[in-house]
Amino acid sequence: MKMANVTMYCTAVCPYCTMAEKLLTAKGVKEINKIRVDLDPAQMGEMIAKTGRRTVPQIYIGSTHVGGFDDLSELDQGGGLAPLLAE
Repeated sequence: MKMANVTMYCTAVCPYCTMAEKLLTAKGVKEINKIRVDLDPAQMGEMIAKTGRRTVPQIYIGSTHVGGFDDLSELDQGGGLAPLLAE
């Protein structure tokens, strides 16, 4: 089964980023395109412009903005994460 592309805006020391990565990995995601906003402030501006949010992680599955870890977890518990990942 082909997985959707996953992109995550994150920082090095964010516990929610780590939890999101663990959840996605547990769901079979092998590769996450991480955009480190702590290393590139311009990426932080891009993230805020795209999502309207200032906190990390901000997760995209394909072209769908899922949100942060709480949103991802809620999507998973509601049964919506697997179909989104399945592309």
